[in-house]
Amino acid sequence: MGLIYGYDIYLPPRNISRVLTELAELAPPARGRPPLEVKLPGGERLVLPFTSQFKSEPVDCAGRRTLELDTSLMFELDDALRAYAEEHGHEPDADGRVQIGYVYLTLRFESLLHPGYASAEFWAATSAMSRLFARSAVVRDVFTGLTAAGGGVCCLFDTGDGGPEKVCWLNGETTDDMISGPRFPDQRSLVATWPDPDPAQSEPQENR
Repeated sequence: MGLIYGYDIYLPPRNISRVLTELAELAPPARGRPPLEVKLPGGERLVLPFTSQFKSEPVDCAGRRTLELDTSLMFELDDALRAYAEEHGHEPDADGRVQIGYVYLTLRFESLLHPGYASAEFWAATSAMSRLFARSAVVRDVFTGLTAAGGGVCCLFDTGDGGPEKVCWLNGETTDDMISGPRFPDQRSLVATWPDPDPAQSEPQENR
């Protein structure tokens, strides 16, 4: 089994449409597939330049726990991205950006760490892309920037193998802490720093 690295963004559920709109701005300007219409659990409709399970049929998320999207995203070049693009035959566009995809997204309407928060979990499709995710400062900046623009509270880099996650963004600031490190000995201590997503939202399950 290959490497499956990714970035996980945690955000209040009310910000889901906002983060998806920001994500759409990172999509390539030209596509060969029709847009995807998504109806979120609250009834809001979005049209996104992606597919869901490689299909473009409308998706109604009512009663669903997750939304799966297949995304291609544009990144400005750093050394790691330039090497990846050359190795895989990806030509930069006129603006010096390169298209990377597929980057798979699992959007959870109730995150695994806190049911009052949603999560957007981006993961690499190949081992080579996973290594790119680990090496590229631009890739990290794109996902922490998406966290900030989408009103998220936390962004984690996850190696997907049960190892400690790296905290890249927390409550409005970039950071470089490890879960299981001195600042955050476990996930519970990290989640304890997040603000209440909404007075009407529930507390974590273990505190009920």
